[in-house]
This record gives sequence, C-alpha cells and structure tokens, in this order.
Amino acid sequence: MTGLRLGPLLRYTDGSSATVWVETSRPCTAEVRCADGAAGTARTFQVAGHHYALVPVTGLTPGTSTAYEVFLDGTRVWPLPGSPFPPSVIRTLADDGEVRVAFGSCRWAAPPADGSDPVGPDAMDALGARIAADPAGERPDVLLLLGDQVYADETSDATQRWLADRRDLKEPPGTGVADYEEYTHLYYESWLDPGIRWLLSTVPSCMIFDDHDVIDDWNTSAAWLSDMRSTPWWQERLLSGLMSYWVYQHLGNLSPRELAADPLYAAVREAPDGTDLLRAFASRADADAATARWSYRRDFGRVRLVMVDSRAARVLAEDGRAMLDPAEEAWVREQVMDGRGTYDHLLIGTSLPWLLPHLIHDAEGWDAALCRGERGPRWARIGEKLRRAADLEHWAAFPGSFADLAALIAEAGSGPDAPATVCVLSGDVHHAYVAEPSWRQGGPDARVAQLVCSPVHNSVPLSIRLAFRVGWHAGARALGRCLARHGRLHRPPVRWRKTGGPWFGNQLMSLTLRGRSALLRLEEARAVRGDRPLLRTVEESDLSPRSERVTR
Repeated sequence: MTGLRLGPLLRYTDGSSATVWVETSRPCTAEVRCADGAAGTARTFQVAGHHYALVPVTGLTPGTSTAYEVFLDGTRVWPLPGSPFPPSVIRTLADDGEVRVAFGSCRWAAPPADGSDPVGPDAMDALGARIAADPAGERPDVLLLLGDQVYADETSDATQRWLADRRDLKEPPGTGVADYEEYTHLYYESWLDPGIRWLLSTVPSCMIFDDHDVIDDWNTSAAWLSDMRSTPWWQERLLSGLMSYWVYQHLGNLSPRELAADPLYAAVREAPDGTDLLRAFASRADADAATARWSYRRDFGRVRLVMVDSRAARVLAEDGRAMLDPAEEAWVREQVMDGRGTYDHLLIGTSLPWLLPHLIHDAEGWDAALCRGERGPRWARIGEKLRRAADLEHWAAFPGSFADLAALIAEAGSGPDAPATVCVLSGDVHHAYVAEPSWRQGGPDARVAQLVCSPVHNSVPLSIRLAFRVGWHAGARALGRCLARHGRLHRPPVRWRKTGGPWFGNQLMSLTLRGRSALLRLEEARAVRGDRPLLRTVEESDLSPRSERVTR
C-alpha cells in the first residue's frame, strides 16, 4: 500500500481554491476530499527517488472552513489512524474580511518527544497546541516562515548519527548535509513532529529561504563565493539545497494559476524522473541568478504580501553590490506598485532586517566601504575578514539597496492611494523588535514599521543579546557615526527609532489586519511540565495610522 511519508501541508489558499502538498512512498494518485464537496487530485512526480504531489483543490466557498482528508490511490491516509488532533481544515478568506498573519524565522528541528530540548520550547508547537485545543478559536489565516526552515550546516545529534551511517563525517562537509537525500532527512526531522505536522496541515503557509537553508552567510560576498566554489563539496550542497527548496518549499508558495504557467513544473510532472531537469534548473540559477525567481506575491483580500529573495538574487561584485539584481528589483517594484489603492496593508517579507540597531547598521555600511576599497587594499582585506566573522551582510551592507527600498516604501506609501501601513517583516537575528522610520525628505503617508521576529525555535547566544541591546544605545550610535565617517558613508535617507523590544526567546509575531487598522502581537513559547508548550503574550500594540485607530 502506498504510504504518506510527509505532509499534508496546506499551502496556498484563496476564496475558492487551495493547494495541498504531500510526499508519498511510491508513485500514485493523490486526492483531497473536503467535507463540503470540494476536491482535487494530482499524480505524483519523482525527484531523486522521492515522490511528491501538489494537489489543487477547487470548489471552495469564500469565508468558510471545511475539513479534508487525503487519499492515495483511493485509500485514506490522512488523518492518521488514532490521531489525537482535530480534523485538518481548509479555511478560506472572505472577500473583505479580517486577515491574521503570523510570522517568524529560524526553526531548528525539535528533538524527539522523549528528549530534553536544549533550546527551549518550540513556538510553532505551542501555536499548534493552542489551535488544537480550540479549533473554532482564533488562528492565523497564514503562517509566514521567513527563512532557516532547515539547518543544512547545523544538524542535530540524531541527524549526525544518521549521516555517520552513510559516510565519513571526518570528510567535508562533515556534519552538514551533502546531497538531496540528506536534505530530505532534514525536512522529515522538522516536519514529522506530530504537532508541527498537524499545524502545517491546517494553517496555510508561505516560505522563503535564508542562509542556513544552504549554509551560514550564504552569498555574503564575491570572495566568499569564490572560496566556496573551490571546495569539492559545495556544488552538490548548493544544487541539492536549491532542488529540495523548490520541491519542499517553493512550489507551495505559488498559486494554481502560476503553477499552470510554470514550464519547469510542467516538465518535471510530465517526466518519468524530474531529477535531471531540476538539477539543470538549479545549475542555471547558480550560474545566473536572473534565470530563477524565488520571490513571489500573494494577496489576502486587501492585504498584499511581497516576499523578497534576499539571498540568491544578490549582486556580489564589490563595485556594484546590491541585495537584488536589476531584474529582481524591477519585479519587486512592479508587485508593490501594481494596483495601488486595491490594498490597505503592504507586507514586504525579507528574511534579513532592513532597519537594524544604529551601531550595527553603521558597522555594516562601514565594512562594505572598506571591502570595496574606500580605504585601500589593506583595509579591504580587513573588511572581508570582519564581514565573514561578524555576519555583516544585511540590507545595511548594501547601502544602495537600503536606500532604494526606502525610496520604494516612500513612493508606495504616499498619495491618495496609499495603504494604511507598510510593514517590513524579517527574522534572522534571533530576537524580536519593532523599529519605525522617518524620512529626511518626502516621507510616506502610510505608517511604516520594521517588524523582526526570530527565532521560532533556536538558541539566543549571549553575544546576540549584548550586541543588540548595546546597538540601540546613544553611546553606540556615536561610535557608529565614527565608523560612518571613516568609511566616508553617505547619510541614509531615513532616521529610525526602536519602538518595541528587544525581546529574546522562542517566539512568533502576528498582525491582525481589519480594514485600515493593524494590531501587533508578540507571543513567546513557555514550557509546561508534562504538557505541550503554551504561548504567552509579551507585547500588544496598535500599528494603525493615528487617524485610522479604532477603540477596542
């Protein structure tokens, strides 16, 4: 009998359709049947000996919730026999209803249920426990996972034991994953956890990679990339990372219409084995980032999400460094500006924060100036060492791109068609905070906020706690100005201030968007003896423009 190896994951949803992703044990026809009669089927496709299907579900009714089951070749495989969880459901948005968006990043795989957790309770597990306890209660309409869904370079003890049975861990890449098969193990470890598996089956998700999905500081600089390409193991790691990301994460980000128009998806589905097709695609993407687009756009009623690839689309040449290549930048602009006035809230997802503590922002800009030779070859060599040692590769390390994003936000948020809010959603830095900018000239009418939430489940080193606490202080800001002068940096087009945080722990942020109002909540996972973790509210605030605020 065909088995369900992983999933189901509820991915795309709109008012009338959805997609459900599964991995199966062998080729089959996957079917989703909903209690209200909506349904969909798809034949599996094969990559590297694994079998997958992304099932399009049609016939759904806006503003409703319907339970669903999964069948493989006519045999029901979901819900699992004896499942302690409520039925998985597909909830569709009403045309003009409230939208709840939860987000976070950096989720290291949880240990087995009988093992101690070295990094504390998992915020996603806590979210799943809350929804399971009250299925009719409040839940996100979408969960945004902003990078580091798997850690290819920082594996668990259990994974390392599994790897050691396959190859010699004394040889590179050591305890990191080496190929596609090893990537599949990371996804099993992360998504087969019972609570996480059920959560992802019943809450739609959008995902984007960050560095650890491939390797720490992925694409930090041209020199870094040259060094990596000189190793014997890098090419296979990168291609396997991109291939597995396409299968496990990227496909589910796309709408049924986008999937129908995707030639690679069609070719892989039609081929007896899509491995070579997908590998060729990943090779082209490695050679020329402009041949692939990992960014995407989703509209949830009057809420627009533009998810930006902050890793693979970079321009790394020191004389022209940019977070986004020209084609990617043009695409992002087009998605932001298209149909202004048809959305009330603009969410820009980028795994890396745009606004950092001032000292760290200035240090990254200073380091970028050194690396491009502003102070000569010796300083350039020092700058490259610092960049790698201190992870100086956020938006601030690409000053032109930082300014371009500020200009785009100002333009999108201005005029009679401006949205009420523009929120930049980020993770990466293993803590949470809120920062709000003001423009030196020509600022937007919309309220703008940088919202950072990380980790969902990972450690928070003391160095991060200290750096990000100190980085906001006035004395640190003075030091940052000294670095900026030494690097001959131009003044950034915006000022900003921290208006919330920093908060440390395993956590999730959420936005409740209704009309032109926006409410923010930060929740931290707390352990409960003998039971699944709980979420505790740490912060609630109103992000609505002051003229739009409502009394609650």
